[in-house]
Amino acid sequence: MTEHRISPIRLLAAGLALAAPALASAQAPKASPTRLSLEQRLQRVEDELAIRRIIVDYSATQDARDYAGYANLFAREGEWVNGKTVHKGRDAIYKMLVELYGQPPAGFVNKESYHISSNVQVDVQGDRATARSRHLLIWRGPNGEPQPALAGRYEDDYIREDGQWKILRRVDYPVMPTPQEWMKQIQARRPKP
Repeated sequence: MTEHRISPIRLLAAGLALAAPALASAQAPKASPTRLSLEQRLQRVEDELAIRRIIVDYSATQDARDYAGYANLFAREGEWVNGKTVHKGRDAIYKMLVELYGQPPAGFVNKESYHISSNVQVDVQGDRATARSRHLLIWRGPNGEPQPALAGRYEDDYIREDGQWKILRRVDYPVMPTPQEWMKQIQARRPKP
């Protein structure tokens, strides 16, 4: 009679093969009512990217003196706030830019300044979102060199309006220089009529 011996390694491998499906299902994450589906996660990423694009477009339209494009980044009842100064609605925001910078000449290309937006944090909750970011304005110094001119932070509320993200409220907190110091500088640089 021939004796068949099974090696301990083969026995262990067979046991693991039989137990693997049970172990895998026991360790698989359970579906949770608070867990987002792949589609929901993708929508959240798309929403965040759209809001980050608005933050970049805000700087780009301001630098280009594209006042209509800038104002259109805001919701119909959107607000731009700095201290006690509040501009509500696209028309008021457009007017604020004209008063601040004056009307650009036809074919205007900005060779004097640009804005940098950074440290963006976005939190999307359905059709509403909040964001925080930093901003830095660089302008041409006395010898043509780039010179930091204004630094601050933004705290924003966003709303999905007519299927698109818009700024509902942007609060501008200048850090340096102070708002009073800044207005003196901007008035001194404003083109004379």
